[in-house]
Amino acid sequence: MVVRDWVDQIKILNHESVQGFLSHCGWNSVLESISAGVPILAWPMMAEQPLNAKMVVEEIKVGLRVETCDGSVSGFVKSQELKKMVRELMEGKMGKEVRKKVKEVADMAKKAVQEGGSSWQALESLIDEACKFRLSEN
Repeated sequence: MVVRDWVDQIKILNHESVQGFLSHCGWNSVLESISAGVPILAWPMMAEQPLNAKMVVEEIKVGLRVETCDGSVSGFVKSQELKKMVRELMEGKMGKEVRKKVKEVADMAKKAVQEGGSSWQALESLIDEACKFRLSEN
């Protein structure tokens, strides 16, 4: 299915039937997909997207990369390549590994934002520092 209008991407990614996400790898899309535990099929186009795709595939290992015909960022992708990578993500050995890994990372992300988690602690620390700074000005 191709959707051309705005949609609630977070709601879609969190739907139980969604098992993969073909993404340009914009930062928000990457975070939303990982948080939802949905593996990414990375198809970057421009700006920071290739770097994000590299991180998703090579560093965090929660996605696979769609390759262009000429290996460039802005090159064409043939339907056979896309079909091959969708099948690999859904049924292949590499796909199984990234699906497992994205669930682990999603669990870590959920724990980080719970009360007492690392994101919670970082926010509290920021607020404390801001309050100290404000008090020192007065």
